[in-house]
Amino acid sequence: MKKIILLFVIVIGFGCAEKPKDLIVKTNIKGLKKGVVYLQRNNDTTLITVDSVVVNGESSFELYSDLKEPDMFFLLLDKNSNREDRISFFADKGITEINSSLKYFVADAEIKGAKQQETLQEYQKLMDRLKSRNLDLIKESFEAQKEGDTALFKNIQIKQDNLIKNRYFQTVNFAINHPDSEVSPYIALSEIYDANTNLLDTIYASLTPKIKNSKYGKELEKFLAKRKEE
Repeated sequence: MKKIILLFVIVIGFGCAEKPKDLIVKTNIKGLKKGVVYLQRNNDTTLITVDSVVVNGESSFELYSDLKEPDMFFLLLDKNSNREDRISFFADKGITEINSSLKYFVADAEIKGAKQQETLQEYQKLMDRLKSRNLDLIKESFEAQKEGDTALFKNIQIKQDNLIKNRYFQTVNFAINHPDSEVSPYIALSEIYDANTNLLDTIYASLTPKIKNSKYGKELEKFLAKRKEE
């Protein structure tokens, strides 16, 4: 009888043990010997810390979070200095792997995990090409001003304006082509929130019912309603 009671207590003990977290972020930051790393996520308009690790000699570690649906997370590195670095990534339930370096924490980040992250990276590559072109135009603009070439300077300004329009167009087009991804309403809110409501409406209308009912789908719907009231 005592053995049965003991076995029952053990079973109950396992049942009451802490459940595994929905999200596991396996991280390695080459060269990091000391500092604090925070795992953060969006809560309305505020970033909240859901987990943290004090690094003291070990560059590999894990961070955890509860997760009901795919969401944006941020890996913040506080190196006990005045500068903070933050890696953004889309995560879903399961494991996300992040490998980076202390020297180029954001630039060197390699992220593997959710399909939403793959979609986000696809969009970021698209935007990186536009950013690179904009940097070229800024350099050309500076040289035109330096040489006093007014006509060339104005022509470059027109190109920059068109590049901005192209960024909006390509973002809308990307979102429409990915109606079943949470990334679409997210980039609408984070990248082109100040666009014409017709463009945002077009994105929202293209979303699947599942995505409309997601966190960022609902936020886009509320944002559009507020913009229209204004």
